[in-house]
Amino acid sequence: MATEMASSTSFEISQFQHTPFYCEENVYMLCKKLKDIGVADADGSDLFVAFISNDKKQVPLWYQKGSMRADGAVIWDYHVICIQRKRDTSSAPLVWDLDSSLPFPSALATYVAETIRPSFKFFSEYQRFFRIVHAPVFLRWFSSNRSHMKDPTGNWIAEPPAYDPIVAEDGTVHNLNEYLEIHAHDVVGNVGTDMIVSSLTQKFGMVIDVNQVEEFFSKVW
Repeated sequence: MATEMASSTSFEISQFQHTPFYCEENVYMLCKKLKDIGVADADGSDLFVAFISNDKKQVPLWYQKGSMRADGAVIWDYHVICIQRKRDTSSAPLVWDLDSSLPFPSALATYVAETIRPSFKFFSEYQRFFRIVHAPVFLRWFSSNRSHMKDPTGNWIAEPPAYDPIVAEDGTVHNLNEYLEIHAHDVVGNVGTDMIVSSLTQKFGMVIDVNQVEEFFSKVW
């Protein structure tokens, strides 16, 4: 049922802003457009931004278009996706990943099974943790001057988007690194409803492990 729902609402990725290696900005622009075209709530309250990383900045994911392998496997230092959870609980959560070769969007259960593969046995340095930030908060406070994409001599490692760098509502010009500080000791022990509700107003949301992702989105409303 969830897979059928995802395929029935598929979009062309070419409709959305996408700059390779700038997944955090791609998701920022994606959230804004989903609001603007009416796919998401006008205030973006049904959207969540998920930063995926770990202590070692080594994140295995599958079905990634940037991979050179047939199974799409790649190890990113971090990745960022959008997860949509409508208040209507009969609707399955959806994942919007502009770098994935899976249907766009995909049902969360499908994305977790195919891209995250939580049952796969990893060494501890490859464990995946998720910083979940409510999109209305993210769109207000996220900023990036793209300095992380320059080498020591100041040259671009990858060409940046053509639009101006994103500045936070309070004038902050770069806080991406704070979103990417994702560590095992930050993971909450229990994904309780009260904790989830509290996290919705927090600039940096909450950090959960790979096995708590579907639970989080089953309880968020």
